Amino acid sequence: MSLKNFVTSKTFLMQLAIAVVLVIVVIYASLKWLDSTTNHGQEIPVPDLTKMSVSKAGQSLQEVNLTYEVLDTMDFNKDYPPYSVVQQDPLPNVNVKENRKIYLKVNAGTYNDVKLPNLIQKTYRQALPNLLAAGLKEGRKTYKPYLAKDVVLEMWQDGKKLKAGDMVQKTSEIDFVLGDGKATYNHSDLDDFEDEEDEGVNAAYEEGNKANK
Repeated sequence: MSLKNFVTSKTFLMQLAIAVVLVIVVIYASLKWLDSTTNHGQEIPVPDLTKMSVSKAGQSLQEVNLTYEVLDTMDFNKDYPPYSVVQQDPLPNVNVKENRKIYLKVNAGTYNDVKLPNLIQKTYRQALPNLLAAGLKEGRKTYKPYLAKDVVLEMWQDGKKLKAGDMVQKTSEIDFVLGDGKATYNHSDLDDFEDEEDEGVNAAYEEGNKANK
């Protein structure tokens, strides 16, 4: 039988038709399988988890077949409960597929500690911006006799005297003891100052001699 006769034969045409039907069935079945495995067309709106505890947020996500992962703990924000959700990705009401992971950032339990800057012997005008920049607040101001007015002499918190470098909770109020500018030098004070200065010079001289030996 020639090729032309075979191609036009009833047997060939029947086999061709069967092959086309099989291809269509395979493609249709494949598309259905892809739809079922990728949840094509099935979208879930992400719930709003803001201010929820992590455990409650996890329960809310589980109810709609979503999962979560805590990415980070953020600095304490007083507008949110401790250890509650502050940020989420994707955002609320964004449509996602089943089993999508939602990333959470959680509020810290309290304010972090910060290092108290060295404000001693600075004027109040200089000290206040440095205090605020460290995340601390101004407390009470009291005065004591001192030659220079408004110079920081001491720093206190809740009845405890502080020094530069002490760790205090962020947003804490720091009390200042300032000079009143009304004190004057007397002769005995000047003698004491000169004695201290002489002792410092002598100590430096002795250290220099030791280094040269």
